[in-house]
Amino acid sequence: MPHNYNREAFRDPSLVNKLFAIIEATAKRIAPTRTVPITIMEVCGGHTHTIFRYGLETRLPDLIEFAHGPGCPVCVLPRGRIEEAIAIARHPEVIFTTFGDAMRVPGEKGSLMLARAQGADVRMVYSPLDALRLAQENPNKKVVFFAIGFETTIPSTALTLLRAKALGVQNFFLLCCHITIIPTLKALLEQPDFRVDGFIAPGHVSIVIGTQPYTFIAEKFFRPVVIAGFEPVDVLSSLLMILQQIEQGKALVQNQYTRVVTERGNAKALAAIEQVYEPKLECEWRGFGKIAYSGLQLREQWHHYDAERHFRVTPSKVSDSTILQCGAVLTGRIKPQQCVAFGASCTPNTPLGALMVSSEGACAAYYQYQGIQKWSQ
Repeated sequence: MPHNYNREAFRDPSLVNKLFAIIEATAKRIAPTRTVPITIMEVCGGHTHTIFRYGLETRLPDLIEFAHGPGCPVCVLPRGRIEEAIAIARHPEVIFTTFGDAMRVPGEKGSLMLARAQGADVRMVYSPLDALRLAQENPNKKVVFFAIGFETTIPSTALTLLRAKALGVQNFFLLCCHITIIPTLKALLEQPDFRVDGFIAPGHVSIVIGTQPYTFIAEKFFRPVVIAGFEPVDVLSSLLMILQQIEQGKALVQNQYTRVVTERGNAKALAAIEQVYEPKLECEWRGFGKIAYSGLQLREQWHHYDAERHFRVTPSKVSDSTILQCGAVLTGRIKPQQCVAFGASCTPNTPLGALMVSSEGACAAYYQYQGIQKWSQ
């Protein structure tokens, strides 16, 4: 990030208010051409939290609605994968490591946190390198890292495997649950009842993949796409750019987050991903079912580090609770508060679904910030 980046400038109330005024004027010009609201999907959970935290949605014209997308990797993780993780963690010779968000995500019979309380050696780490360090420090243990995330975190696990091989570490393994954003967006757009007019694309993912992979959304599906940063000014600027495209009858890929995102992305990160991973034929997602080529698996030469192979994991298929509507929230069909369990049986203290657990989950964001009535600094 450039040294001259000033975060407070992107939270400047006077600039935010000016953007609200321009957005309102633009919406008034568009309104006579519309019979239904303009629906904008913010794909990334980080954007969802910005929208809720600062009360941005409450200041927007009625013509504009946000739909909360599938860009939270913990949220779209199927419950069966949690059960597989717990099964591995219960092996007495295993130290199972994970990011904090995944600790409390419920499977069918519990969570990794519950497994730890029952005696499994489950530890929270801040990076896969922390897990590799544990493997070096505990040569008589098998250290497994729960590899979750989109392209934002995929390079770090790839580089960690490259380092593990260079160091000759043999007791380090990945439970690979990495997923990719582009096949997911394609699957959304191909659904006949998908009614989103434009996308605020994820900033962190785009640092890695660049702007170019989104062009099919504009060219084939004629939806505007704007890659956005995560401050209020970023989000509102991106929303305005989408509205201006709609007003002008255009569908383009634009980059609001130019201070860190480029057209081609991060070449070194992409090279590391290509060296270690390959696409899976299909991957299961919470709320979507199976999406072709949307998940990653280790290439054959890296199979020694594959926890699924080493521990001979039996794939687990676990359906979501019938009272939850996680899939409808993840695909933008309903708002979090429209789920019958929201705030009742499903709360941050008693989560039934991953969307109420993750720091990027739409339900957690709405629950935490639902009292905010307007833009506040």
